[in-house]
Amino acid sequence: MTPATQLAATLATTLADEKKSAAVTDWAARLGWLVGLALFVALVYWLMREGWKWRGTLQSDLPELPEVPDGLGPEKLSMSGRYHGSTTAGQWLDRIVAHGLGSRSRAELTLTDEGLAVERPGATDFFIPAGALRGARLDKGIAGKVLTEGGLLVVTWAHGEKLIDSGFRSDHAAEHTTWVDTLNQMTNHTEGAR
Repeated sequence: MTPATQLAATLATTLADEKKSAAVTDWAARLGWLVGLALFVALVYWLMREGWKWRGTLQSDLPELPEVPDGLGPEKLSMSGRYHGSTTAGQWLDRIVAHGLGSRSRAELTLTDEGLAVERPGATDFFIPAGALRGARLDKGIAGKVLTEGGLLVVTWAHGEKLIDSGFRSDHAAEHTTWVDTLNQMTNHTEGAR
């Protein structure tokens, strides 16, 4: 064999070795990683759920919410929108989850001389008697929801020994100012009557 043919044979062998297919994906390893990731996500979800239940247990001293009474009287204001949650008054991140107050939902608010009725499809309705109302303000956030400045109607009310802030957003945000003015007039009138 001449050196030229020997070189050609070596090149042919080298090229043949290089043309072998790439390594096949190791499906067992990939499947193992996917199962591990799914278990991790399930664990995180379970821990979050347990934390939510634990918070509800800590707040179990909160009395049952008053139900909306029949025959509220003439309506002063009504609003359709969203209920974004309730917190301890003045602590916008201390969410209250007991008695369904932590569940976001659609809401229909009706204000009468008797108080504020909050009707929530798919969640627990509740009633805030006029004597329990402490005021209202426009704010930008409550636990889990942050909006533009003044985008949230926050109603402060007393329930048992606790002052609560409840956040609502109307489908028509221009209504918020009227609600704040009316609720604050009612609370000033109620406090003056005591």
